[in-house]
Amino acid sequence: MANEKRVLPPEQQDELLGILKERFAKNMNRHPSLEWAKVQTQVEVNADKLWSLNEMERTGGEPDVVGHNENTGEYIFCDCSVESPKGRRNVCYDREALEARKEHKPQTSAIDMAVDMGIELLTVEQYKDLQELGKFDAKTSSWLKTPAHIRKLGGAIFGDRRYDTVFVYHNGAESYYGVRGFRGLLRV
Repeated sequence: MANEKRVLPPEQQDELLGILKERFAKNMNRHPSLEWAKVQTQVEVNADKLWSLNEMERTGGEPDVVGHNENTGEYIFCDCSVESPKGRRNVCYDREALEARKEHKPQTSAIDMAVDMGIELLTVEQYKDLQELGKFDAKTSSWLKTPAHIRKLGGAIFGDRRYDTVFVYHNGAESYYGVRGFRGLLRV
């Protein structure tokens, strides 16, 4: 995409920052030692990241700050919607899986969509860390960044929460379900 498309109009920026600020204040357990003013300053100077945050919001991810990297100064945003984002479901794992399907292909893949949005899929460790902040994916599941050796064999991994326990499991990368999407992570 061209840079022009990755910049939100000022009124949309203000609206998104208002939503993010309100969510940040309502969920201080996710970031107890952080201040919104510092987060906002960092976000405002990174127009492309603001665009990505808007994509996360637009697709139902409800992004919020879940960490801060002291070494790089980056704030870490993650999709904190209770269930896997609605606008990112019904997707297989990656382009290779999409092209391997002979029929009933989904519109896109989780990896392609994440790249288009400028975000990353969560790793297993990041997914488990997120689950420490709340109860996510009790009725849905989310594709996770799959190790190369698993993907090479045709598989992909996903996570969910059932029976008050976080599970990580596998499926064929070409599979897709109405209740499986993906959660993204963005470093700002």
